[in-house]
Amino acid sequence: MTNAKKTAQRQGFKTGESIVYPAHGVGQIVAIEEQEVAGFKLELFVITFEKDKMTLRVPTTKAASVGMRKLAETPLVAKALETLTGRARIKRTMWSRRAQEYEAKINSGDLIAIAEVVRDLHRSDAQPEQSYSERQLYEAALDRMVREISAVNRVTETEALKLIEDSLAKSPKRAAKAPVEADADLDAEDVQEEAA
Repeated sequence: MTNAKKTAQRQGFKTGESIVYPAHGVGQIVAIEEQEVAGFKLELFVITFEKDKMTLRVPTTKAASVGMRKLAETPLVAKALETLTGRARIKRTMWSRRAQEYEAKINSGDLIAIAEVVRDLHRSDAQPEQSYSERQLYEAALDRMVREISAVNRVTETEALKLIEDSLAKSPKRAAKAPVEADADLDAEDVQEEAA
């Protein structure tokens, strides 16, 4: 009976499966266990995040409401990589507000939103240095993206990073106009209006 329970699915998730938990990225369900909390029996997903050396227990009934999801499908990964080739969109707002928006996108667990953060905060060698907080957000988004692409494509994190860097390098505008855009703090629509 216990063996059947271990391999059984809960809310569409099963043990041994890699998932994405919005606040922590890619983890693996290692068990589904029952615990008694305040007199109530709770069924929990036990999720490990190897790289962070962390274990998380999530009530099976709360999986959907906390945003836990299966790994992205291959077409979504391709779309995320394509997002990186686009032009950076930087709003004309204070950095603190943009930083909050970037943080929210990273913690949403949405691969496309994370790709937008990587695209917007990426700096080529020709561009000015990032501030400490920009670099922290960029690295957090990049790490989430690398881990998910690595898990979906079944490649090493180094190979996943190479895919991301290749996509970032494909943007023709990044090489030609990068220094001007970095200083201007404008989004794409504003740049087009000024050019007209």
